[in-house]
Amino acid sequence: MQTLNQDIKNHTFRPVYCLYGEEAYLKRSFKIRLREAILGGDTMNYHHFEGKDADVRAIIDAADTLPFFAEHRLILVEDSGLFKRDAGELPQYLSTMPETTIIIFVESQMDKRSRLYKAVNSLGYAVELKRQEPAYIEKWILSILKKENKQITRNTMNLFLERTGTDMDLIRSELDKLLAYTAGWDVITAEDVLAVGSVQITGHIFDMVGAVSARNHDRALRLYHDLLALKEPPMRILFLIARQFNQLLQVRELSDAGMDQRTIAQKLSLNPYVTGKIRTQSRSFTPEALEAAVSACVDAETAVKTGNLSDQLAVELLLVQLSS
Repeated sequence: MQTLNQDIKNHTFRPVYCLYGEEAYLKRSFKIRLREAILGGDTMNYHHFEGKDADVRAIIDAADTLPFFAEHRLILVEDSGLFKRDAGELPQYLSTMPETTIIIFVESQMDKRSRLYKAVNSLGYAVELKRQEPAYIEKWILSILKKENKQITRNTMNLFLERTGTDMDLIRSELDKLLAYTAGWDVITAEDVLAVGSVQITGHIFDMVGAVSARNHDRALRLYHDLLALKEPPMRILFLIARQFNQLLQVRELSDAGMDQRTIAQKLSLNPYVTGKIRTQSRSFTPEALEAAVSACVDAETAVKTGNLSDQLAVELLLVQLSS
């Protein structure tokens, strides 16, 4: 990310960029910043291609066009899948396109073995924008609060992140609501966070696993149906349940090996406060039970993908199985 920031600051651009990875907020942020730095408000020298129907020939034709009364022509290609499928002549073309053209790829999926990735990485800059570690996210939040002349304590920060998780889009949305609510106040308190913040899916999942550990399948199912009522897809819920049990297993193993809470948090890239909660919850299970739970989640996913069970029923049966 430092390279992107330097290019934007210095206005020295590479011929091609690729922003990929699961952190949508960072991809969108750098895409917008690069476009503004390269073109400003110019729309005449801008082309946008999106989706798997993006035509390689059309991209090349646009890139071959010289800019009109401007220094650069910008081509933005989003979610094309070209790094996972045949990109035709595009990889070879990149080394021959006009010096006035800049191409930005923004992708969710990436195959680093592809010819296109190798070409981009050789000629320009490809960067994976992953979910960020807690230390980075906290620094980012504090920088936003500093601009607004706001202060927050460590405990309040932990509470805020416990409720939002580490998704930067969600954090930014919740932070905007919190800033609006505390307009005119210098300090953000825990009461402010509780008054404004939304109870998010991660909290429901934590409570659901707690119900499983208590062998309370009625409560586990009730929490599950609450999430369904909020239009959460069953397969996303299954993914989060599996992730929670996997984190419980990892934290339990590291804790049993003698690691302290802060070391575990650093090793697993978790918020220290959240690590403490996971560590406590992991004690409600034996290591064998956690391994079995992770395996059961994999079996449930397989049953859905093979068509043996519907997604909603698969998660229901999983919760009953784990809490029996």
